[in-house]
Amino acid sequence: MFNNMRRTLICAAIAGCAAMASQPSIAADLTLRGASLFDNEHAYSKTLIKFAELVNEEADPKVTFDLRGNSELGIEPDYVTFLTQGVAIDYAIIAPSNLARFAPSLPLMDMPFVFRDLDHWNAVLSSDVLKPLEDELLEKADLMIIGYAGGGTRNLISNHKISNMEELTGHKMRVMGAPIQARVFQAINAAPSAIAYSEVYNAIQTGVIDGLENESASLMQYKFFEVAPNVTLTQHSITVRPIVMSGKSFRKLPEDLQAIVLKAGKEAGEYGRALESTEDAEKLEQMKEAGQIDVSEFANREELLELVTPVQDAYAEELGAEELLKAIRSK
Repeated sequence: MFNNMRRTLICAAIAGCAAMASQPSIAADLTLRGASLFDNEHAYSKTLIKFAELVNEEADPKVTFDLRGNSELGIEPDYVTFLTQGVAIDYAIIAPSNLARFAPSLPLMDMPFVFRDLDHWNAVLSSDVLKPLEDELLEKADLMIIGYAGGGTRNLISNHKISNMEELTGHKMRVMGAPIQARVFQAINAAPSAIAYSEVYNAIQTGVIDGLENESASLMQYKFFEVAPNVTLTQHSITVRPIVMSGKSFRKLPEDLQAIVLKAGKEAGEYGRALESTEDAEKLEQMKEAGQIDVSEFANREELLELVTPVQDAYAEELGAEELLKAIRSK
């Protein structure tokens, strides 16, 4: 009788342990893997590091974060492939243009001249205006946008001075892969082409293109000023950089950690936006003072806005996203 009771207690204890193990608690050996194109001093990497810190402020036990920078795991299209498959990496910051093949409307959030200024940009990203795009990306690619970073003001970067419409005409420039990018710059009489980001420096050096459009941090990080030292303040875009997590990776997390991750993603995005928008102007001034770049204003910028508005409207109509564009403009 004693042995039977002992066996019963042991079985109950084993069953209890198994039940506890199946509860949605954070695993002690959980690792989340991230990727960045840049070193740890870049705003994108700092944002992802902040995301990890925010998660571990609440996670118990702590989660191990393995962030690989300096393009160690490839470039953003590679990240997208990994994320959709749920392998190699679990989270990264991805430009909307690199997500366009899954959700064609997504580049609307990164469309040149769509934001009036930083206040308008922040108002949109702090609202739920972009939720239809988030839902589409999740449905078609199993990718979750858990926060919005970005904040760099994008300008023209060239191997020669551009300060007016005449000098802009025929300008051979690299643009991101989303079709709307090329169409907008064609509308202002430039000659855009989509070239892999890793090939841009050599393409300028060899005369394939004259320059690109980008924000100050990337200009500094990749030393584009060595081959294209002229910056024209078109201020045509304020970057939107979604913090993206693999849906497959997210669903493997226990429910308590899922809630922590979503909260941390939103807060990390807010941190990243404040950080990059502040750093952007500082980096531009730093390169200017170092004699690495020459900065020019663009005469009659209002003409650029007039030229691109019909292109934006037509693109939104093609996507069935007229209401979304209207909502963005109305914030």
